[in-house]
Parts: sequence; C-alpha cells; structure tokens
Amino acid sequence: MAIGHAIPRGTVTAQLNFYQHPADGSAPFNHVDTPPAGLPQRNYSDVAEPTVIEDARGREGDFTLDRDAFVFVRNVAPSAERDFADDDSIKANYYPEVEQLLLDQIPGSNRVFLFDHTIRRAQPNAHRGPVNRVHIDQTAESAIMRVRRHMGEDAEKLLQGRYRIVNVWRPLNKGPVESFPLAFASSKTLLDEDVIPVQHRYANGYNGYTAAIKKGDAQKWYYLSGMTGDERILIECFDSEALKEGSGVEGGRVAHTAFEHPGTREGAEGRESIEVRALVFGP
Repeated sequence: MAIGHAIPRGTVTAQLNFYQHPADGSAPFNHVDTPPAGLPQRNYSDVAEPTVIEDARGREGDFTLDRDAFVFVRNVAPSAERDFADDDSIKANYYPEVEQLLLDQIPGSNRVFLFDHTIRRAQPNAHRGPVNRVHIDQTAESAIMRVRRHMGEDAEKLLQGRYRIVNVWRPLNKGPVESFPLAFASSKTLLDEDVIPVQHRYANGYNGYTAAIKKGDAQKWYYLSGMTGDERILIECFDSEALKEGSGVEGGRVAHTAFEHPGTREGAEGRESIEVRALVFGP
C-alpha cells in the first residue's frame, strides 16, 4: 500500500515512447489480439524521447476540454462497485455513475453511450497492463464508425450534431498511485503532423483506427501525481467541433501514455486502473 511512502511528485524529465514509421514505408497497423499467422503484432516501432512532464497537482482547475482535451474531477463519491473484478457487476454498478459524471461535467451534453471498458494492472500475469506508448484511442474516422456501430437508427441524426469520444480514467489502488502514472499532452500543443492514424485490427474482423504520435517541439506534457480513488481524468479522444473552423475547440484530442516516473521507489505498488469509453452527444 502506498500510504507511508513518499509519492513521486513534481515536474520530471522521463522517457516517452513515440512513433517510428515502418521501415518498409507501409501504412501502420496493430493487432489487438493474437495476429494471424505470418503477421506481426504491429508493423511499426517506437523511439524513446526524453520529455519534460509537468505535475498538475495544485493547478487541477487550469485545464479545459475545449483547449486541452483533458480535465480532472476531484472528490467523487465512493462507487457502488467495490471489487472491479466482474464485467457484469461493473456495468451494473459503475457504468451509471460514469454516465452521470459525464453529463454533469460536460456542459450541454444530453446523451451518453458507454461502449466498453478496460482494467489495467501492473502485474506480470495481468490481462492488460499500462500502455507505455504515446497514442490517441480514436481518430475522426473511427469516431464516425463508433457512432454508426453503436447508435443504430439514431446514428445519422446524431452525426449532424456534436459528438465526442471521452474516456473516464480512475485508479483502483487503495492508496495514491505510486507507479506508471498517466501523462497527457495538451491538445492545443499537438500539431496535425504529429498524429499518425494506425489501423486497429480486432480478431472478430472489426477494423478501427487509433493514432500514434510523433514527438513535436510544441507539445506540452502533464500528469497528476499521486492520484487517488476519488479522482477522475476525462480524456477526450475526439470532438467533432474541432473539425469546424472558428469553433473554439483546439484540437479535441489528447495524446496520452503511461510512463516510468524516475522518482518511483523500488518495490512500489503496481498501478491499477479502469478506463470507461463513452460516446457523448450534444449540445
């Protein structure tokens, strides 16, 4: 348990893993599950770059979805979901809380659809661990695909209005997060040329898109040290208003990654977390 140990805090320089194009010049892809015979898990690689990451602790209210594509929510009431071990229980107990949180925190939102979640544990036998690669979960194309996939006969009408994909991220550790915190780049500082669409291939035949990220000089990176279970990060992966000139939305997409904090003590508790992914509509 983290209580009684020094929590790694403060602005740091850490290695972040950025995109490196396939050597043969082909379009990048990634297999979510075991790839078909003869194909690699992914056909592109990473390059580690030293990156300054500012600690947002103490200035949590300085960030907005329209400018930075992430915000922090504090003092969230304890969840009705206690164990976060059973998918059906999570959907029954935690999903309604996430839906209400999004409606409360995103002005003008009027409809939310939660389409999946991922639990990550920094343990050797964990099904999913922290992702130490800079990425964005969705692209403009995959956001449209998600709306059409999940919203049925309402999809085309909903696509005429404002639609977003927002992840709600929270730690599951009993104490403050000690290892593998989440870093995110302000959307305002992420240039179009930094963002590389990657085909995301599923075993069931569904192909979506994520985005890999090249290191850019303009990027400004942040993390929130020592996150606790009553805090949330809203991570905006896509906002349709960002495609409209003069909308005031600066990018509408946040690059993010787990990272190894240089101040993490030896033997620190592994980070555990859940992210729930949502389509958010309106105004």
